Amino acid sequence: MNLVTGSTGLLGSHVLVALSKENLPIRAMYRSASKKEKVKQLFHYYFQDQAEDYFHKIEWIEGDLLDLNRLKKALENVTNVYHCAALVSFQPRDFYRLFKINREGTSNLVNLMLEHPSIFCCHVSSTAALGKEQEKEIDEQSKWENDGTLSGYSLSKYSAEKEIWRGMEEGLQAVIINPSVMFGAGDWNESSLTIFRTIKKGLKFYTSGINGIVDARDVAEIMVKLTQKKITNERYVVVGHSLPFKVLFEKISQAMGVKAPSIEVKPWLMNISWRLVKLISFFKRTPPVITKHTAKTAFSQSRFSSEKIKKELNFSFRSLEDTIENSLDGRMN
Repeated sequence: MNLVTGSTGLLGSHVLVALSKENLPIRAMYRSASKKEKVKQLFHYYFQDQAEDYFHKIEWIEGDLLDLNRLKKALENVTNVYHCAALVSFQPRDFYRLFKINREGTSNLVNLMLEHPSIFCCHVSSTAALGKEQEKEIDEQSKWENDGTLSGYSLSKYSAEKEIWRGMEEGLQAVIINPSVMFGAGDWNESSLTIFRTIKKGLKFYTSGINGIVDARDVAEIMVKLTQKKITNERYVVVGHSLPFKVLFEKISQAMGVKAPSIEVKPWLMNISWRLVKLISFFKRTPPVITKHTAKTAFSQSRFSSEKIKKELNFSFRSLEDTIENSLDGRMN
């Protein structure tokens, strides 16, 4: 049995698709019944006439990483765990919640998996948990440094990854992947896909930042391949493309047939903007759409190397154009 945590998220739902294509038994942990309907839509997108058959083969179990009794039940007779569940937030007010879910939740899962020596775990970390090289590409050997500017999300994912390494020291069979920003078929109101909705509405501005993009299908396929090969005590950077935001926004705009952003925002203006937005959000009692961290990230120039995973699996990432097309065609809202 293959357990997928975070099964209704962008990556988790694509792992369900990848496992279904292999006709493997699946148990999917979920928290929201309404999100299961989005997964069903995704199955109809990928499997068309066979969607209902594949979807109903999945064993669904309600629960989360903080509910030990449900988690114990979810792990019964499981051979492989695809750990995709995590909270993604860059809001300062979510700092302790990030650690509760991402670190403590992963710790709970590790402790219970150690009770089952036959379990293999593929853990989804993040490029946010890697070092911050600026002069060269970031890879698995890049040095991690907490310079006081890291987001709560970055710190929580790094801490969660340490729990997996702790588990491996205690005998857990596991492998870690560090994917970047993911695109794919899914809900444009959630996660990284919100950029498609923003550009569709009309985005005028861009910044000088550079970041990594990867197709959710590629990440899911890599996870299945690593698990089938039972590669353990390793971590892999999983990034399809590193490119400037300006180029990324232009390609998405072109695919949508809308005008591309043409006004470059300078750092000084962004620094004023996030402070102003924070003040406005305080009076409106709503989360700020721009935070100090997201403002900083907009100008960070992070390039990544995925050579290790390419060589390990002889893997070729999908083109950026293919990824964008799939994200547009597979819109779930």
